[in-house]
Amino acid sequence: MLGPDSSDDAIDWGGFGRPLFEDAAAMGLGRVGVIDVGSNSVRMVVFDGAARSPAYFYNEKIMCGLGAGLSESGRLNPEGRVRALSAIRRFAALAEGMGITPLTAVATAAVREASDGRDFRDEVERKTGIKIWIIDGREEARLSAQGVLLGWPGSYGLVCDIGGSSLELADLAEGRVGRRVTSPLGPLKLRDIKGGKKAKKAHINEVMTQLHTEMGTPSAMRLFLVGGSWRAIARIDMERRGHPLTVLHEYRMTARQVSKTADYIAKSDLQELRAKCHISDSRMSLVPLAILVLKSLVRKFKPKDIAISSYGIREGMLYEQMPRELRERDPLIEACRFAESKDARLPGFGRILYDFVKPLFPRANWQRKRIIKAACLLHDVSWRAHPDYRAEVTFDNATRANLGGLKHYERVFMGLALMYRYTSKPGGGRFSDLIDMLDDRQIKDAEILGRAMRLGAMLWVDGKQDPGTLKWKPKSGELHLRLTKNAEPLFGEVAEARFNALATALNGTGKVKFAK
Repeated sequence: MLGPDSSDDAIDWGGFGRPLFEDAAAMGLGRVGVIDVGSNSVRMVVFDGAARSPAYFYNEKIMCGLGAGLSESGRLNPEGRVRALSAIRRFAALAEGMGITPLTAVATAAVREASDGRDFRDEVERKTGIKIWIIDGREEARLSAQGVLLGWPGSYGLVCDIGGSSLELADLAEGRVGRRVTSPLGPLKLRDIKGGKKAKKAHINEVMTQLHTEMGTPSAMRLFLVGGSWRAIARIDMERRGHPLTVLHEYRMTARQVSKTADYIAKSDLQELRAKCHISDSRMSLVPLAILVLKSLVRKFKPKDIAISSYGIREGMLYEQMPRELRERDPLIEACRFAESKDARLPGFGRILYDFVKPLFPRANWQRKRIIKAACLLHDVSWRAHPDYRAEVTFDNATRANLGGLKHYERVFMGLALMYRYTSKPGGGRFSDLIDMLDDRQIKDAEILGRAMRLGAMLWVDGKQDPGTLKWKPKSGELHLRLTKNAEPLFGEVAEARFNALATALNGTGKVKFAK
């Protein structure tokens, strides 16, 4: 494995940058356990590995409803309190078994607002040894926004985190968290407002107007939605639209789609809809109120782009512990490099392969280049799969893996390219609906990238030496391959066939030059 030791100094890492996941500061993040005590649920997440994009070693949520009835009683829901304590005792035992103590635990709106919230915190510490930090709304907004930065470094726009008892907003600009506000617009709180739907809508609109006055509207605003109720609404939007890829992270919606989904929810049988979308009963019961909040939010702030973030307060707690140099890295590239280091037969060759294939994409912008980089890093991580299914496994991994920094169509593009890496004739089959998300140019580019990786994989010498160079001359329709002396013996009958297939995909002819 190529690590950050003295031998790395001689390596030109180019646009990849030197690996960080073996640095001492990053390795300290090898296992990080956090507990989030929310108004509706209590969750423990254990992040595994020091890669820039979080990998979930363990992730368990228990719906407790701590904040149910809080507006009327001023106290935590007694049944929810028992359930939450039981959940945290379980999590403490799991953490001890995993060897990841102490856990970092935070509590949000319900515990901070309840008259017995601090008593509950003290009881948890007595019975489990876990110290819960009760954070205020502005700190909750900051941590949620940092979770968004974990997935989108350098982001701008507005982060909206909805919990059971509160809703937080945070402004992002140039990758930094700015203004933050909190409000009582959580569905559990709204449930207690008297006067029916009309009174609830009036209250929501009044509070949203106040929030808009405090926050303003960032220019070219993107809205990042954080929280289980938003994710449930996004899943319903997918069902309504027949969207074929049900990965919630980076799912995009428009204001018009939000409005249509609100109408769809209003007209649907909630139990039937819950079953179709695989949403829990407790979560589904909050959706009709959450969609009212979302409609008001979109109407007031008028975002140009709406993105679902699966990363929130828990990921923000991980981000808090990251060294600055790691924070600034691309989460997609670092996650793919981490996967290559663990699973590829020749770690380090992905960087060589990227340099080999990139002359075929001279007009690619930085967004396309990073997808090409990611594909090259992942080109060999599925080699253990059965040969008959390897191409399908690579497509599934690319489209459904827990990777940050990937739009849905980019997942499909990368998956199709990796299919071509493993087979010369990938069939559409069960993937045809997903591939239909790409236009003809994207499909052709994925084929060219995949065939180029398929050729490059035949020419690997080691993780440090170039196999040669490709040069595409579109005017003459010629694809030139110049092999290095070390790679020349590797250019046999199969490699030649793969080279010719690549030239055909480019609508050209191939010419090979050998080193003298």
